[in-house]
Amino acid sequence: MFHRFTSQSSRIARAAMSRSFHSRTSNIMASRAASILTPRVATSIPHTHSMLTQQKRFLDLHEYQSKDLMAKYNVRVQKGFMAENQDQALSLSQRLVDEGASEIVIKAQIHAGGRGKGHFDNGFKGGVHLSTEPAKIAEIAGNMFGANLITKQTPPEGQNVKKVLVHEAIDFERELYLAFLMDRSFNGPVMVASTQGGMDIEEVAESDPTAIMKMGIDINVGLLDEQAAEMAGKLGFTAEEIPDAVTQMKNMYSMFLDLDCTQIEINPFVVATNGNVYCVDAKLGFDDNASFRQKDVFALRDTSMEDQREVAASEADLNYVGLDGNIGCMVNGAGLAMGTMDIIKLYGGEPANFLDVGGSATEEQVEKAFQILTADPKVKAILVNIFGGIMKCDVIAQGIINAAKNINLSVPLVVRLEGTNVAIGKDLIDNSGIAVVSADDLDDAAQKAVAAIQ
Repeated sequence: MFHRFTSQSSRIARAAMSRSFHSRTSNIMASRAASILTPRVATSIPHTHSMLTQQKRFLDLHEYQSKDLMAKYNVRVQKGFMAENQDQALSLSQRLVDEGASEIVIKAQIHAGGRGKGHFDNGFKGGVHLSTEPAKIAEIAGNMFGANLITKQTPPEGQNVKKVLVHEAIDFERELYLAFLMDRSFNGPVMVASTQGGMDIEEVAESDPTAIMKMGIDINVGLLDEQAAEMAGKLGFTAEEIPDAVTQMKNMYSMFLDLDCTQIEINPFVVATNGNVYCVDAKLGFDDNASFRQKDVFALRDTSMEDQREVAASEADLNYVGLDGNIGCMVNGAGLAMGTMDIIKLYGGEPANFLDVGGSATEEQVEKAFQILTADPKVKAILVNIFGGIMKCDVIAQGIINAAKNINLSVPLVVRLEGTNVAIGKDLIDNSGIAVVSADDLDDAAQKAVAAIQ
């Protein structure tokens, strides 16, 4: 379950931040840290942003990938293997039994949580199962492969299962929570823990804030043995268990720094009946701005699990987040994008996306942006809102003209241009021969876009 649970608005904020901040701690998972560290502080996000249908971040890893990374840092996880067909599921399950596993867990691999309570589009129930028999594991895998698993965190159609994880089951009595996060309020890393693991930590933070323990870590010094031991004691580890818990915490922190993580969240963090401390399930987050030095990690990205419009946008260096509405938005600047979405909502419309072409987009990028917008069948009109600074209005205008002609634009197009080279830009559009509705200001543009689909 390696999907990040964030507020829907944070998905837009993340897209906005990816252009604006370039330091090691810049791309912080702010909304998640805030919900855990300051659970009762309300945010002032306009309700427009709640229309997102999925909650996701740029890089999601499958569970088997994350556990492989953790094992490389000597973080103890259950022994397991990834299988891509029934025969592999059978042979790998048998291998685990031969190596001493008394029971096998099989988990569908998708980029969403809630798999155990999910259902498949073929009628099969549950994306997580246990069995003592390898043949039964193979049978279960056969019901999973090729089917779409639908959970509370997937799109309505679910996500297609192409891989499963089979691993040994372990017995434990208590479920704890442990995380390492980057948080601005701590000016760096913070360790967060709770004795109430195995459940949604945001709900714990909301219902019982005192159950959340936090400890800042000096990034120049690192996680000290004394700090880890103190937290282990607060979590209820016995004197005999504390040394192993400390080792697991320190190994996790080393991974956190080495891989430019913004989040390592273990839920649950447990002591098995054999006395060993295990990280049973986790969520990992990475600093997108560090992708240039974490090539091996980012090469693990599985784009088949993502919204293909967002994949195409990222390949064109555009910031895009799909929404539920029918008015496509193209702007330059994250703040302008959010303002445009809100004013569309104000006048009774529904924005279909957040799309920021940035301050230095080329004509080719603008054309690509139009292709992405029109690929959404729900888009019935497009509103372009450009304030030219570094981004010149004539460049945007030429990109709009190219796109409208090359893709045979068939939906109403409303354009508002202001700023650098605005006269040239408007002249290009006026003489282009394309059907366009000009707007004088943002209010006018939003009203005209809404009216165009009524």
